[in-house]
Amino acid sequence: MKRGKKYAEAAKLIDRTNLYDANEAIAIVKKAASAKFDETVEVHIRTGCDGRHADQQIRGAVVLPHGTGKTVRVLVFAKNAKADEAAAAGADFVGAEELVPKIQNEGWLDFDVVVATPDMMGVVGRLGRVLGPKGLMPNPKAGTVTMDVAKAIADIKAGKIEYRLDKTNIIHVPIGKVSFTEEQLADNFQTLISAIIKAKPSAVKGQFLKSVTLTSTMGPGIKLNTAKFV
Repeated sequence: MKRGKKYAEAAKLIDRTNLYDANEAIAIVKKAASAKFDETVEVHIRTGCDGRHADQQIRGAVVLPHGTGKTVRVLVFAKNAKADEAAAAGADFVGAEELVPKIQNEGWLDFDVVVATPDMMGVVGRLGRVLGPKGLMPNPKAGTVTMDVAKAIADIKAGKIEYRLDKTNIIHVPIGKVSFTEEQLADNFQTLISAIIKAKPSAVKGQFLKSVTLTSTMGPGIKLNTAKFV
């Protein structure tokens, strides 16, 4: 894969034989970012889990203290008083059955997170084929199936992110933007890594965090010293 000149320049800042501590890596990520837009800072965590086993799955959510730097559009499936509560709490879209054909047939997906009250999950379930593959299905573990829609919306707008294993047992999550200060990114990283260590399934034997890589959207990956997180 041919890389651009800027990527090659940025890669020179990194010693591939070294495992960095988080603060060093964050400083390098900020320095290496050269895109014309405000790049997202991402963490990629390769775990020792085997996601084929139900007791080794990881899925949860955490509120990053400084948010993600992204404006998140929230869709809430709710009725009556709960729909009013969602609208008052700042949901971008609120609806019920009438949204099903709009999403299913018209391909409307102008939202980033879906929240639903438990009584609406029968309706939302009909959208499983559309929302599931995009990681948009509400889930009780992520706090997106709840009667307390106001709290769910407030948390999401404040910077709540969801983390889960992908098919290769890796967790990919944003922890902010390159324009954040090093302290803000360090706080967000620490909050995320603590939540993931806490979420370690008891069935996982051996090394849990196989590798942790920090990168920006267009920048090279920087491997962290996982021994520091144990």
